[in-house]
Amino acid sequence: MKKLQLLLLMLLATTYSFAQQKNVEDKENFFRFGAKAGVNINKINGTSYKDGFNYNFQGGVFAQFNISRKIGIQPEVSFVQTQSEFTDDPNNIYDDLFGGGTQHKAKLDYLEIPLLLNINIGQSQKVKLQLGPAYGGLLKQTVDSLKTNANIFKNGEFSGIGGLWIQLPFINLSARYKIGLSQINDIDNRQKWRNQAIQISAGITF
Repeated sequence: MKKLQLLLLMLLATTYSFAQQKNVEDKENFFRFGAKAGVNINKINGTSYKDGFNYNFQGGVFAQFNISRKIGIQPEVSFVQTQSEFTDDPNNIYDDLFGGGTQHKAKLDYLEIPLLLNINIGQSQKVKLQLGPAYGGLLKQTVDSLKTNANIFKNGEFSGIGGLWIQLPFINLSARYKIGLSQINDIDNRQKWRNQAIQISAGITF
């Protein structure tokens, strides 16, 4: 986590530096598009899960519609991997779902569709505050030693996203926090499971 904190501090410092820059020729086109990829640092919040974050892949494509000098809209389509580990606490109420062994890991693949509002920060159009909702459709779920063929995670979830986007002439950098708004436990209602993630990425913009 110390490396993650250092990385976020460096990104914030870079963001501040770009936000203070002023360039009279700094003008964005109404429409831009691109691709990005990076790490999805995630955890599933819930009594049955171990604390701590897991590092997974995320990447996709996006479009930018710059409505004015200050405001734009950015829809995206991304492939996002999530992973978490069930606790080996003997009091886990779902322990009877698994076979032998104690290391039960859940791996989830989502097709995530965020719709973000871009708000330019400072004098430059290079730094954007991003806020908005996202829907994730579950493509695949894999759980080690599961006794049943039934799904234990719901097929979709809604989440909220907030973060920063740095737009250089060709390169983009972003750091975001995602909080799950939907509970993803499809077994019963005895526990509420929600995704949580920090997403860091880099890419190209045309």
